[in-house]
Amino acid sequence: MLKKTLLFSNKCSITSKLEQLVINSEITNKTIPIEDIGFIVIDHPEIYISIPALNLLVENNASVIICNNSHLPNGMFLNLNSHHIQQEVFKTQIEASAPLKKQLWQQTVIEKIKNQGLLLEKITSNKNNFEFLASKVLSGDTSNMEGVAANFYWKSFFDIDFKRERFGDYPNNFLNYGYAILRAATARALSGSGLLNTLGIHHKSKYNAFALADDIMEPFRPIVDEAVHYVMQHYDDQDLTTEIKAELLQILTRTVYFKTEKSPLMVALQKTASSLQQSYSGERKKIKYPKLWN
Repeated sequence: MLKKTLLFSNKCSITSKLEQLVINSEITNKTIPIEDIGFIVIDHPEIYISIPALNLLVENNASVIICNNSHLPNGMFLNLNSHHIQQEVFKTQIEASAPLKKQLWQQTVIEKIKNQGLLLEKITSNKNNFEFLASKVLSGDTSNMEGVAANFYWKSFFDIDFKRERFGDYPNNFLNYGYAILRAATARALSGSGLLNTLGIHHKSKYNAFALADDIMEPFRPIVDEAVHYVMQHYDDQDLTTEIKAELLQILTRTVYFKTEKSPLMVALQKTASSLQQSYSGERKKIKYPKLWN
């Protein structure tokens, strides 16, 4: 069953009763089965959520995302004991060899560059050389083809003069919001497969608690880019309104494609995370990334 994504952007109280999430506010009073929830985004400074409700959400492997004063996701709660062989999975991840990590990163960068090229062709209707760039990615991407591709990608993607920056001007705010949601979804999937989000295959900052999520989300970033492009074509706002945030949250249910099946993004991320866990244990040689477009 596809899990629900709930956005709370008005003052309310969130509690629990009999395995149900109870939401009370001036405009609504309703209950939702906690087992049906995949993500909760809390985006208002006067929202109250009870500890029992938080515990039940985490126990059901739901991600609770907290936004800051700029309405950007700022932190999240994840289940730390969501896999039945947690210690064994941790051990294979921690003991993964440097050559294996380099190969996994090579696969990841190749998928990212290919997806960027496909989306760029879709947006601009022009052919590009991203397939060629992807073919030049070495083990560990030691020649930084990811950076080469990104430089061309962002110069060509928007009709406006644009520089991709974490704290940059519009539409960076839209991209940042979408990437933060994607990061949370990726972290949830990895945690559900028993993996340590802190231990990345490429990202290594000692201050980054979600290095592995930052690695695995890379090929999925064009889904956010596509959604932001759509928003820019259909909304005049340059600020993150509730409507735009709701639009960007729909990336979680966006359909992606495996060889014999199609899946919503949040389900596909679980398949990808499971394949990574199998790569660490030696059961697979490649991460199972879906095609973003059929």
